[in-house]
Formats: sequence, structure tokens, C-alpha cells
Amino acid sequence: MTQKPIYKRVLLKASGEALMGEQGFGIDVAVADRIASDIAEARTMGVEVGVVVGGGNIFRGVAVASKGGDRVTGDHMGMLATIINALALATSLRKLGVATEVLSAIAMPEICQSFSQRAALHHLKKGRVVIFAGGTGNPFFTTDSAAALRAAEMGAEAIFKGTQVDGIYSADPKEFPDAERFDNLTHDEVLNKGLAVMDVAAVALARENSIPIIVFSIHEKGGFAEILKGRGRATLVDDS
Repeated sequence: MTQKPIYKRVLLKASGEALMGEQGFGIDVAVADRIASDIAEARTMGVEVGVVVGGGNIFRGVAVASKGGDRVTGDHMGMLATIINALALATSLRKLGVATEVLSAIAMPEICQSFSQRAALHHLKKGRVVIFAGGTGNPFFTTDSAAALRAAEMGAEAIFKGTQVDGIYSADPKEFPDAERFDNLTHDEVLNKGLAVMDVAAVALARENSIPIIVFSIHEKGGFAEILKGRGRATLVDDS
């Protein structure tokens, strides 16, 4: 008997870097396909899934500002990178027969639909995976903030933050092997300890809307579904 998921509607946040695989740039189609298969597995469990994907594998807006360029223009370029990634992930999902819609915060009608809360909720209720592209549509906000914002707008019961490691640590465990790993934290503890999970605005927005954040390794095949069943290895950020 299939175990029922502990959440009905969730927002998955995947970094652009996750799509690179072992490459130094761009999209590894095999990795996109594997992440898509994990999302498809969640759908077969009856979970409604929204996705926000970053753009760091293609472009980072802050890179322009750090070299004396205009931050706003740089952020707009970064938003376009997230749209490229969203289209790639949508392609991988559709190959698996998963109905998927890309909703962009930047109007690009020839490529995908524009975001509105009404459209997002409609597609979710129809059983489609919704990929939110273009960040928040505003400069100076990260895709982490976009994830928290879209999670609040879609009434998500949790934000799943897929990272390079299996939870939240006191420091990067790849650089500091003795870093402490946390199983449970509150939103305030994440903020007060300065833990690099999501940016401050994203964590604060999740806290204000009572949305738990679950941090897990996006590279663990089947890990998304395991955690949805209440198993697997992850860090839970929750105030309840």
C-alpha cells in the first residue's frame, strides 16, 4: 500500500547550479531528466507541485554589478536565465508525460504564459506541474525570495529547498567536515544564526506565512518523494 504524502501542495526550489551536473556551465539534460522524474514521482502520489528554478548555471545578475555594471540590467539578464532553465525542466517533465505549464513573471507570450495567481491555482487544480520563471519579475530579489513569494501565493504547505547537501549545516560541510548538522530549526534560529539556507527576505516571508522549509539534497534520486512520505534525510525549518 502506497504511503500517503504528508503534504498536499508544495513548492520545490532548485538552484540553477543543480541543473549543471558535473558540467561547469549550462544544462545537463540527464540531470534535468532525473529531477523531472522525482517531480513526476511526487505527482503520482497526488502531490500538487510548483517549482522555482534559479539561473546561476547560466548567469548571475550580481556578477555584472560586481564589475561595475548596472545591477538592474544584470538582474534582468538573470531572470532570462531562469526562463531558459524553466523551459528545459518543462521539456524533461513533458517527456515523462507530466502535464506542465511555465508561468513567467516577465511577459513572454510567444514562449510561455504570464504569471498570475489565478492561472497558477487553475493549473495546479488541474493536476499540472507549474514552473514559475523569471524570479519575482523585479531586480534586487533572488529566486529564493521568488520561491517564498510563490509558495505563499499558491498556498503551499511547505517549501522544499533542494541543495548540494542533505540538510542545513553550521558551515559548508565540503569545506568544514566537522560542521554541525541540524535536524530541526525555527525560522528565527536560521535568521539569528546567519545560516546560509535561503536569503533573509525569503526566510522572513516563509516565517510570516507559517510555511515550513525543508532542506534536502536534490542529487539524491527519489529523495523528494521519500521526504514527502515523512522519511528521508533533511532539515526541517518550522515554528510549530
